[in-house]
Amino acid sequence: MPETLINIFHLIFSESFILTVVTASTPLLLASSGELVVERSGVLNLGVEGMMIVGAACGFAGAWTSGSILVGALFGVVAGAALSGVFGILTLGLAVNQVATGLALTIFGVGLSGLIGAKFVGERIVPASHLHLPVLTDIPGVGRILFGEDPFVYVSVALLIGIWLFLYRSRSGLVLRAVGDNHASAHALGYPVLRIRMLAVLFGGGCAGLAGAYLPLAYTPFFIPGMTSGRGWIALALVVFASWRPGRLVIGAYLFGAVSILGLALQPLQLGIPQQVMNMLPYLATVVVLVLISRTRGTAGSAAPASLGSVFVPDR
Repeated sequence: MPETLINIFHLIFSESFILTVVTASTPLLLASSGELVVERSGVLNLGVEGMMIVGAACGFAGAWTSGSILVGALFGVVAGAALSGVFGILTLGLAVNQVATGLALTIFGVGLSGLIGAKFVGERIVPASHLHLPVLTDIPGVGRILFGEDPFVYVSVALLIGIWLFLYRSRSGLVLRAVGDNHASAHALGYPVLRIRMLAVLFGGGCAGLAGAYLPLAYTPFFIPGMTSGRGWIALALVVFASWRPGRLVIGAYLFGAVSILGLALQPLQLGIPQQVMNMLPYLATVVVLVLISRTRGTAGSAAPASLGSVFVPDR
């Protein structure tokens, strides 16, 4: 038993495991960062999974057609933003229920991605290259982790820092948080609530589309239907786990990323645990986290935007 624990310890802190955790966490961090901004504005979009899978299909289609990873990433962003625009028109323009619309968006996205990606199943592309700085990347232990990742990893970190600065160090971020906390008061002060929320929804959709595009452009160099595998739902849970705060989102994303690949990493140790149980770990962790948060509503619930999910119809 002690030898097994030592082997697990060495595995978890090995360079290869940490590198795998970083890549597995990047789509979660990208998608949850965008959803955090959306929910901070008072809108609840449950269609993250649908926007991610459409972003994956369009991102791969763009990269395969053009031969450029950058073009593929842009295709993913535009696809996610376009799908979120439909959500915005329905929920903000027509005041349709946000929960029902988000669920419908996910179902629609899964079907649309299958249609778009049907001709690309089985095709392969050259994945995004990794950064290599001659001296820094070769530093033992931390070189590849800090200076040898693909561009999407650095974009995800920069994006989260930018969101933190926007929310807490800018007037626009203060206005967005005010809209999420009390849309009636913000409207009374003259702020365009629906416009602000629409921009937040489009931003969140673009982030979800980029997160989906990351999967075929860097994580695996091919497209298969349903390749998001529920990551959109985990991203939604991460926002709650982080109490709607960007700083905690990093911890949550990398924690869930580690859990998601732990089962595969532990296979060589032959612990006798069925693989099906290991595959359940990230989703089981999601359920456990949500249950724990629901039992502590006094602390976690108070951090949620007060107007989250509430329909706003401006006075005529």
